[in-house]
Amino acid sequence: MKTQKKPYQSARQRIAQNLVRVRGQVGISQEQLADLAGLHRTYVGHLEQLRRNPSVENIEKLAHALGVDILDLLAETAS
Repeated sequence: MKTQKKPYQSARQRIAQNLVRVRGQVGISQEQLADLAGLHRTYVGHLEQLRRNPSVENIEKLAHALGVDILDLLAETAS
């Protein structure tokens, strides 16, 4: 029996999908998340749209603002 490999998902894709998911669960807008994290709203939007590469420092700020561990934003998603 052969197991199927999961499609590769970059850290940037994981972060984007997890940001959208967790932000939705928390029930806040991109603007609210940006304010809580001390970042610009367009930056958060660009992260979610895979248009920017986040620094570890900014991932940490976003995780803290969302009340999750930084690893939750890096976790593999269902895609």
